[in-house]
Amino acid sequence: MYSPVNPPSHRQDTVLPLPLEVKAEAWAVDAACSGNPGPMEYRAIDLQTGYPVFHFGPVHGTNNIGEFLAIVHALALMQQQGIRGKVVYSDSYNAILWVRKKKCKTKLARTPQTEALFQVIERAERWLQTHDVSTPIVKWETAKWGEIPADFGRK
Repeated sequence: MYSPVNPPSHRQDTVLPLPLEVKAEAWAVDAACSGNPGPMEYRAIDLQTGYPVFHFGPVHGTNNIGEFLAIVHALALMQQQGIRGKVVYSDSYNAILWVRKKKCKTKLARTPQTEALFQVIERAERWLQTHDVSTPIVKWETAKWGEIPADFGRK
């Protein structure tokens, strides 16, 4: 279970030790997959409170699919709850690109084992195609800032 660490004294907008250039009014998303493909899950963490926003899985899939679905899940939930002014951080360049193109470009085979996941992917793609996205999706700079706070810590 993720537990926040107190921030430095110069940071009053979050319970997490975030770099100054990271906006605290944000959700960080991440996915984890044991094997590729394998059991995959994803989640979001609120950067102001350090608390989990949502968690999905595990289901049979890939890390890239999880990263894509995590972003779409965050965008849809923010819109559904009328949340404005927040940012979504993701450490996955591919997933951010897929969201911008409104298409999950996975090479995962569609099989009976992955059918339920493909239905979730199709739902996410439909949501992207039918909704205007104004929430900024920002690349989390792991090399500069360390692991994204939503990381599952399994590397």
